[in-house]
Amino acid sequence: MKLASPKRVAVLFMFLLLTVLVIAGFAVGRSSGQDMVLLNWEQKWAYPGEETAASAAAAPEEEWLKCSADSGRPLPPAGADAVWLRFDIPETEEYTALLIDKVYGTTLKAYRNNGLIYDSRQTVNFNGSKVLIPISDTQGDGPLYLWSTSGDRGFGVGGQIRLGHYDGLMNLYIKQDLVDVILGTSLMFMAVVLLACLFFVKIKMFSGGYWLVVVIFAFGILFITYSPFLALIMGSREHLTESVFDVALFMLLPAFTLYFEQIFGPGRGRHLVRFRNIQLGFSVFCLLFLLLNTLLSYRLDNLYTFLTVNVTGILMIIQLVYLLGLAVVYAYRGNKDAVIFSTGFALFAVISLSELVLYFSSSSPFHLYWWKWGVVGFILSLIVILGRGFTRNYEQALSYSRELEQFNNAAQRSEKMEIISELAASVAHEVRNPLQVTRGFLQILGERSASKEKEYLNMAMQELDRASVIITDFLTFAKPGMEEVDVFEVSGELRHVAGILVPLANLQGGTMELHLQDELFVLGSPAKFKQAFINLIKNSVEALQEDGLIKVSAWKSGQHIIISVEDNGEGMKLSELARLGEPFYSNKTKGTGLGLMVSFRIIEAMNGAIHFYSKKGQGTEVVVKLPADHNK
Repeated sequence: MKLASPKRVAVLFMFLLLTVLVIAGFAVGRSSGQDMVLLNWEQKWAYPGEETAASAAAAPEEEWLKCSADSGRPLPPAGADAVWLRFDIPETEEYTALLIDKVYGTTLKAYRNNGLIYDSRQTVNFNGSKVLIPISDTQGDGPLYLWSTSGDRGFGVGGQIRLGHYDGLMNLYIKQDLVDVILGTSLMFMAVVLLACLFFVKIKMFSGGYWLVVVIFAFGILFITYSPFLALIMGSREHLTESVFDVALFMLLPAFTLYFEQIFGPGRGRHLVRFRNIQLGFSVFCLLFLLLNTLLSYRLDNLYTFLTVNVTGILMIIQLVYLLGLAVVYAYRGNKDAVIFSTGFALFAVISLSELVLYFSSSSPFHLYWWKWGVVGFILSLIVILGRGFTRNYEQALSYSRELEQFNNAAQRSEKMEIISELAASVAHEVRNPLQVTRGFLQILGERSASKEKEYLNMAMQELDRASVIITDFLTFAKPGMEEVDVFEVSGELRHVAGILVPLANLQGGTMELHLQDELFVLGSPAKFKQAFINLIKNSVEALQEDGLIKVSAWKSGQHIIISVEDNGEGMKLSELARLGEPFYSNKTKGTGLGLMVSFRIIEAMNGAIHFYSKKGQGTEVVVKLPADHNK
């Protein structure tokens, strides 16, 4: 069974992950069909001393203002330090809780029929947090009064107000904000795992990976500390939560730019480096200011809020626009990683920029929500880039493995050829002379012998001639260089070789076709060139079967002359093809393998290359590439 490629598996995994996230998002945001959304309520400003529900209920109707969910929180008049809200609750047993999406102020109390049913004092300071207030028929059927005191970000309510069953609203209350905590802890865990993995990679790759760890970890902290669900756990320790959020933000901004720089470089004119240094300086300054404000018991909150909200927000907008523009430029230049990065980053930047614009332009407090899903999409794009990097490393490792295997084979072949050369140089001349003397005496004896003895003597001389050919091949290995180097025309030499071997091909029942371009000039020895191709074409002739065909082609390609010898003979297996050129390896019964080795050495001496392509039963093709001579 064929396994799926790593790229297809990665795409399938990303699709499933996105599907799960989308379904989870819809499931979290989905509420019970029995819930009721309150679109209208009444509001009355309160002044110092007006803290009882009885005084609010006794207030004249003209003091109560009509409010709706579509309108923002009205501005309080001078002297008002709290607000009373009045809701009409339908008389039914199905509604046992009230869920307010956003509550602002330092304290929240709920009354019904002058009875206190909820008191948030000493629990949490509300700055856009959710509140779930239980109600029951035992409290009576009168309206619900809420009292909210002034805080750093105003007071009152905002967002959606929902009536429903307590269990269903509790699940919604937890799920909507618990997703932030789950996403945040998941990102922090991912960052820790990635940091552990970085200790097993090269130091050169560690810096870029380190900044990616900081980016993912900082995003995780932002998810958790920004979630209103954390207020339920942390209680009134609001300053601690905000300080942790700010520290993560001051870490994220320069780390994000540094990681971008690690991927795509410092940019033209090193403008990205200057921008990064500005961010680093601003982050260090804000961290020191945060420490000073903490030591002074938060007496500098107004100035610190201006720096961390207004100035940092503007800097974030500039950073997102600048980096997105650079990513688009790199993507336009054809960088595939930049295309993926730009897609994920564009998703994050567009969502974040939209929410930041709404945050600064809205007259009422705006709760940032969708930016976290933009972060998830961007991190998924980083995971895709990481997967592509793993795939490239895997393919590069395979490529290195193949090159190493080819290098080892070439080294072994070179070593074997060197042994043959040394052997040839030491014995060839010494053996050739006795062979010639012996053949001469046998020829003289054959002239004086009877016909039966001549037959034996002729057989002896044929074997001596065969031994002489082998010795000649040995001498070729001993002296592979070109004794007489000249520029010659390839097509003419190949026609000469074909003229010699066509009769042999006809005896084998085959034919030979020539497809040769003219004016193909190379530098080398014509005699050695013909010797090499006589060996190659002869091997093709001996491999022919019935209706055999040999095609000899030559053409110019760029700076090289390409020569192809192709036959439809019996072909070779991969194991046989891998051993071609080894000393004394031959598929022939009486072959020595030296003829093909001679061809290898001659082609190498002419600064060329030779390659074999073959399949069993489908023939063989030999391709020789020689450098073209440009003096002709």
